[in-house]
Amino acid sequence: MAADKLKKARTKFVEKADIELIKQLLDDLVDNGVLNDGQKDSILERNRTKADTARNLIDVVKAKGNKASEILIASLESRDSSLFSVLGLSSAQPALPAAEPKVEPTWSTTLLPITDDFCSKLSHRDIYPADKNSIRNRVALLITNIKFTNETPNRNGAEKDEENMEILMKGLGYEVVKHRNLTAKAIDEALKKFAEHPKLKETDSVLVVLMSHGLRGRVCGVDWKRERKADEFLIDNIYKHLGPENCPALLNKPKIIMIQACRGGDEGAVVVRDGDGPALACDDAGEEDIEDD
Repeated sequence: MAADKLKKARTKFVEKADIELIKQLLDDLVDNGVLNDGQKDSILERNRTKADTARNLIDVVKAKGNKASEILIASLESRDSSLFSVLGLSSAQPALPAAEPKVEPTWSTTLLPITDDFCSKLSHRDIYPADKNSIRNRVALLITNIKFTNETPNRNGAEKDEENMEILMKGLGYEVVKHRNLTAKAIDEALKKFAEHPKLKETDSVLVVLMSHGLRGRVCGVDWKRERKADEFLIDNIYKHLGPENCPALLNKPKIIMIQACRGGDEGAVVVRDGDGPALACDDAGEEDIEDD
């Protein structure tokens, strides 16, 4: 068996294989589907010595079974026939399969509408119930805080996040209820009002997205101030307002909650540059280029 042959040849392979050969063998294994790029990189990067890298390569392939071992043996014969002979591996191995040409994935920048065939599969018991009527009645809540008072840094560039999120929601068939620059109290009121939206009775799900500064378990309103942390909305209030007691229309319906905010703790800073200007190296950044949170 090929895996047994690798096991017997392991010691000599670890001793004699050089790093260039190992890299060539890894390329062949990726091309033939034995390893993926992440596994290849892991073998090369996590081992400090050439011997450890060779040992890891043999062990990973051997664990994948005889087919994978056959491919490695055939690759070794093709790459270094002299070492192949020294290792005592039989030359009666299948020829190395030709690597299939890699096809670069193509991505769509637009969401494709659902088909009738897809809708017919939505009645499966393991899938939340959805039909054309419920899809037509989808509704989502989008709250984005960008401009802050009390010298709290503004979230420059968040307009683009808001725009992209709205495009995504609408592409998924959701009517978007949108708010911008709310205090914590206003966020709470917006959620209460959203919980009374007439479409919730017919919708199959809801999306709620909050984007702001934040702390652990809380989202900052626009009047939040570092020294006086009073304008804070508790994230748990989302579940209270949209739970079965306060919003029975959403009982047993998926509620997807997304929060874009820091969670507090250590302060941090990032070099930012909106628009078409060149990126900044950290050493070249002045205070005016730093956005902290």
